[in-house]
Amino acid sequence: MSRWRAVASRLSAAADSHLLPRAFSKGPSPLPQPLSRTFAKAAAAAATSHSPSAAPFAAAAAPRTEVRVNSLFLSKPCSLALPPDSPLRAEDPHYEGIKRFMLTLLLFYSKQSKSIRGANAVYHRITSHVDKPDIYEVFQLEKTFKTTFSLLVLHMWLVLRRLKEEGKDGVKFGQYIYETYNHDVELRVSKAGVNLLLTKWMKELEKIFYGNIVKYDTAMSQEASQDDLVDIIWRNVYADEASQPMDAAAIPAVQALARYTRREATCLSLTDKEAMFTGNFKFSNVLPNVSSPVKQRR
Repeated sequence: MSRWRAVASRLSAAADSHLLPRAFSKGPSPLPQPLSRTFAKAAAAAATSHSPSAAPFAAAAAPRTEVRVNSLFLSKPCSLALPPDSPLRAEDPHYEGIKRFMLTLLLFYSKQSKSIRGANAVYHRITSHVDKPDIYEVFQLEKTFKTTFSLLVLHMWLVLRRLKEEGKDGVKFGQYIYETYNHDVELRVSKAGVNLLLTKWMKELEKIFYGNIVKYDTAMSQEASQDDLVDIIWRNVYADEASQPMDAAAIPAVQALARYTRREATCLSLTDKEAMFTGNFKFSNVLPNVSSPVKQRR
């Protein structure tokens, strides 16, 4: 029995099967199921959304670019830092006079306080990206607790990996982000009504987190082959059982997620320290941008 299956069975004994997924997803969704079914449902939904019969219902929706996973994430990596005039930037409040004096006395501008605010901003970048429906559509994943948590861990690893490049300061700042992540996960699970086995559940999630981090590091090492990351992403994100062979229908999506992961890792390496420590960066869009609306034929 895999660790994920063991955790799911333990959780089922503690709470209703619809409660936990709501902690990570606004809509009700089932507990982790065998990925052959999960992937099939996501792929079928994607196919239906592009089918001719669905056209009348999709006509009123905003135009979407057709997703061709085999051609995604092949562009040259670039910095993910937000430009100075971006409305998405997270800026520290600037106070003057007595208010600034009082906040200084309260250590609002201390290095630790700034690090905590920066860590919160970074974690917000991660969760807002992982919560977008686009990432599930492109990589053909059904939004369940397992897939959302797996993508969350993957992006946490990408950020922590980049911060290690900054030495001790980066590692220390990464710890603030991990504490924010850990508190958020515990809060979501607790709000979902899982209180009886909360401690054991969190320990299992912690084991999964660190286990996945080590596997990603190994798959991205110089000694690893190109296929190693594809294999690890299949096992960590898509497969329900570690020994489950890769679904042939899932290969293009798994390979696309591996390319995305490699590209984001390089993009983050090109992102400057100030952007990483303040949360003023944005992960790459997974869907191609629509340059102009498509005119409907009459």
